[in-house]
Amino acid sequence: MSRTYFGTDGIRGTVGKDPITPDFMLRLGHAVGRVLRRDAARPTVVIGKDTRISGYMLESSLEAGFASAGVDVLLSGPLPTPGVAYLTRALRLDLGVVISASHNPFADNGVKFFSARGEKLPDEWENEVEAMLEQAPQWVDSAGLGRARRLADARGRYIEFCKSTVPHSLSLRGMKLVIDAAHGAAYHVAPDVFHELGASVVTIGCSPDGLNINEGVGATAPQALLNAVAEHRADYGIALDGDADRLQMVDAQGRLFNGDELLYVMAADRIAQRGAVPGVVGTLMTNMAVEQALARIGISLVRARVGDRYVLEELSSRGWQLGGESSGHLLALDRHTTGDGIVSALQILQAVRRNGRTLAHLLEDVTLFPQTLINVRLREGSDWKRNAALDDARQTAERELGTGGRVLIRASGTEPVLRVMVEARDGALGRRCAERMANAAAGD
Repeated sequence: MSRTYFGTDGIRGTVGKDPITPDFMLRLGHAVGRVLRRDAARPTVVIGKDTRISGYMLESSLEAGFASAGVDVLLSGPLPTPGVAYLTRALRLDLGVVISASHNPFADNGVKFFSARGEKLPDEWENEVEAMLEQAPQWVDSAGLGRARRLADARGRYIEFCKSTVPHSLSLRGMKLVIDAAHGAAYHVAPDVFHELGASVVTIGCSPDGLNINEGVGATAPQALLNAVAEHRADYGIALDGDADRLQMVDAQGRLFNGDELLYVMAADRIAQRGAVPGVVGTLMTNMAVEQALARIGISLVRARVGDRYVLEELSSRGWQLGGESSGHLLALDRHTTGDGIVSALQILQAVRRNGRTLAHLLEDVTLFPQTLINVRLREGSDWKRNAALDDARQTAERELGTGGRVLIRASGTEPVLRVMVEARDGALGRRCAERMANAAAGD
């Protein structure tokens, strides 16, 4: 049986521990190359990376693996994940490869892949690669080895793409922005995008040293952005994560806007532009207040499993365009094939400019319900689905909450923990309900 290497977002782990080692990455590049050559005689891939020091080592190993299978390689250098997806599609390449562990600390790293269309690849493709990893390598002869070269101006090409996702008439003149790139892949891209559109730009988190990615800055540590917006008296702050596919925003009053709120603004602005939006995809964690607010403007919300990959799958199956997660992974498939923090921020700023109102005013009808999340460690061998006391507590909570809240109970996929979440307009009631269910689960 083939070993499972792929998770919900590629292959990820601690550098120096299997599978994030140079020898495995060489094998991986070779295996992926052999899978590609089933459909193309001489495939070409592009490899991009974030700013982690380990990226150099893993890039070299993957490059050698691809070359040994007869695959040509283009090297973009540091570039956001959505930038690699864009280049793969724009240059008609066979595969896009990103070396990144996204919002994780620098000691982690990983690899994820994009199809020729700039989309994340399905489970079936990943299964083929894992099966190929179990086979003995088949090196091509010297004449058939792949070649590698640096891709000229990958950064500039992606900057122009980001700008092309908003109308030429959009100007950010008179707007002061703080851009926080988390010392990650967008450090030399995001500031230029917003500056070239006319904004006055202040930067933080744009000085990577290989070790400081996501360290106290970026979308997962927004306090640095809140402080900088206040210090520089900026209109808005934009925080990305290490590979720039995630977005958080801050306004001049110090309000932090999460992905659920930003998704609502994008959807409402599409209504204003086009008159109709068939639907929006969120996740099991999308705030109920946003679901209700969308319903008031005639947009239904469908919930997918947690993970932008599952949001994308649901959007594709329904032919819809807008979706996202509370964490700030936002998808606008009429603008890009994958989540893009820079492109999403431009969509929000476009809505602000078009309406002549602040972001807070665009969200005046949306007040997020407080969420209580309790992690309950499960006893070995316990089956929470058969816990009668937990089921009784859940039914009682749902009756008490009515239409003013909801309950979500789900097991962790990585540890023996049950996650009990209650979301309610009345935060105190929600906490009481969550605590009762957590106590019932712990008593199993």
